[in-house]
Amino acid sequence: MLSDLLNTFQWWATIFFIGTVFIPITNLIFPNFFDKGYIFAKIIGIALISYTVFILGFFKILPFETQNIFLVAAVFFLINFFINKKNWISNSRSILHIIILEEFIFILILIFWSLVHAHQPDIHGLEKYMDYGFINSILRAKYFPPLDMWLTPHYINYYYFGHLAAAVLTKLSLLPSSITFNLVLSTIAALGFVSAFSIGANLLFKLNDKRYTLYAGGLITAFVLNFAGNLHTIYLFFKPYVNENPVPFWQLIFSPQTFPNSYWYPNSTRFIHNTIHEFPLYSYVVSDLHGHVLDIPFVLLTIALLLNILISKSLNIFKLLLLAFLLAIMYMTNAWDGIIYFALSFLIISYIILRSNINLQGIQNSKFRIQNYISRFKIALPALAINILILGAGFIVFIIPFNLNFKPFASGIGILCAPKFLTDIGNFGPFLFEQNHCQHSPLWQLFILYGFFYFWAIPFIVFLKLNAKRYTLNASDIFVLILILLSTLLIVIPEFIYVKDIYPAHYRANTMFKLVYQSFIMLSISCGYIIIRLISNLKSQISNLKLVVLVFIGSIGLFLVMAYPYFALNSYFGDLKKYSGLNGTNYLKALYSDDYEAILWIDKNIKGQPIVLEAQGDSYTDYGRVSANTGLPTVLGWTVHEWLWRGSYDIPSPRILDVQKMYESKDVKETKQLLKKYNVSFVFIGELEKQKYPNLNEAKFQSLGKIIYQKRNTKIFKIHIR
Repeated sequence: MLSDLLNTFQWWATIFFIGTVFIPITNLIFPNFFDKGYIFAKIIGIALISYTVFILGFFKILPFETQNIFLVAAVFFLINFFINKKNWISNSRSILHIIILEEFIFILILIFWSLVHAHQPDIHGLEKYMDYGFINSILRAKYFPPLDMWLTPHYINYYYFGHLAAAVLTKLSLLPSSITFNLVLSTIAALGFVSAFSIGANLLFKLNDKRYTLYAGGLITAFVLNFAGNLHTIYLFFKPYVNENPVPFWQLIFSPQTFPNSYWYPNSTRFIHNTIHEFPLYSYVVSDLHGHVLDIPFVLLTIALLLNILISKSLNIFKLLLLAFLLAIMYMTNAWDGIIYFALSFLIISYIILRSNINLQGIQNSKFRIQNYISRFKIALPALAINILILGAGFIVFIIPFNLNFKPFASGIGILCAPKFLTDIGNFGPFLFEQNHCQHSPLWQLFILYGFFYFWAIPFIVFLKLNAKRYTLNASDIFVLILILLSTLLIVIPEFIYVKDIYPAHYRANTMFKLVYQSFIMLSISCGYIIIRLISNLKSQISNLKLVVLVFIGSIGLFLVMAYPYFALNSYFGDLKKYSGLNGTNYLKALYSDDYEAILWIDKNIKGQPIVLEAQGDSYTDYGRVSANTGLPTVLGWTVHEWLWRGSYDIPSPRILDVQKMYESKDVKETKQLLKKYNVSFVFIGELEKQKYPNLNEAKFQSLGKIIYQKRNTKIFKIHIR
């Protein structure tokens, strides 16, 4: 445990260094925040350093090496120092107590999640091989784009910027990726918590500067966003249903005999038939480093920036370009998020420009009000168009290097429940009208998923409506209303359209997943603000009994959503009873001990990215273990994943037989031709190769190369083909 704590401290020190370097520019970006955006300095630093390293590597100016990343960080240190050298220390001193508080919370959450992950650190199961393989391939890359470890010699066709940022932090920390994989997961949760705390507190800052109120709002926001589930935990108290066949809550049967051990936490994310509707805590628990998880800090940074822009009610070229940069970062990390927050940016920018140009106060005549509104709207349109154009142009410029080697997976936009005359047509341009594609979510199931949020959102909207004459809407009210509006649209959209992928029965699953994940984040932020806002203002407006009822029902909902982490954490992490450490590859010792030692040998002795031949297998299996754990590309890894990424099964499928022939063919000439075709430098023969290919012809590799590693049943051949 001591070594894990030292590794965690070393990791924290790396992130603290990055954050400290970027405090000056962060203070300039967030002058209206009570904490001057302190926590966001870490995220801004990670984004800027990673993107700069990416651009330098893409144009082959600087190779992706540790000393060059430190060089980039040093340049940013100088830039930040000269940007705000006079106010750097003074600004920090003025908010020192806040800095200490947020840093303390960050460390606390980082250590908490590091200890949790140390009880199940295995980079094994679900899609961890994929994420770990991306990171290891990037770590071995000299220039960008990085190679796909499962389809040599192609580049990664995935939203890999978040994995690149993880690789950058790995190199800066001087720790191995087998440890940093779990530390990255812990860091995302820690940044997510403190970022949500900052946003929640700053939403209340202009309304109430009482410190305990700000902190209460910030903590509610942070806990709901990062630790809450949904109302699905109501099933804790009732007879469990068969997976994928949920019982409506009005038909539930109380069953004290099964409480609470029968509760299966993933059901809350697969509640609606053939769909996915996850949320941050579920992601933290299952521990896959997917794009939507890696993007959480960048998402919260973008939301914070938009809040700051709305509070200041001003736009300039710097803010627009910074926003365009963050949208590009999100697109390269998880493309859906770039699109979603472009929409949020559009709404915020539109409000600022239209609000500054349309002022109807004092105009009583309704006809004149409408005419005035139309004329003012026409005046505002050019300014709105210019700002959106700058934002869009900046976004496109920033993503060009990434997009040059990226092909989106989507093959069209499907329309749900299209009438027969349209399904007979089949498709029209990008729009698809497919037969038997008619799924809708029952309202009661949507209530289970999002009822907690709308229990607070609807009274908030009613409160603002009833008090329109008494209170003027402030920037935080407007911001939260916009978040609620966009979140609701994201929940509704999958009921009408879906983005086509390769999965036939779950055709709207990914669309719903990516949209409502962001709904959960935005509604969580709204919820923290609304709870404090309503309770603070309703004290003097409604009877104590009504307020007590509101708080009582809301507390029940809060209890239900906050019960989720207890069951999820204990279930996945074995009741936190067995401490295994942070090294995520130790499980290989038990499963494939000989292969484990061979993989360690590869990491130590083979440099660059020569191609290694290993057994090919289906997705979600242990095949692809060598390439995933080392970053060395192989001929073919997880076939279905490559099918998704390449858009056609015809691209990876021919390699299945080719890999088999290379291992089993008795024809040395044929084997030699195939090895040469795929430029194979090393052949790995371990337990899975012998299981997959019972007719494995090992002797021929003696004539095609030599053994460079052998321990018991595992061998590595170095191939020599002229």
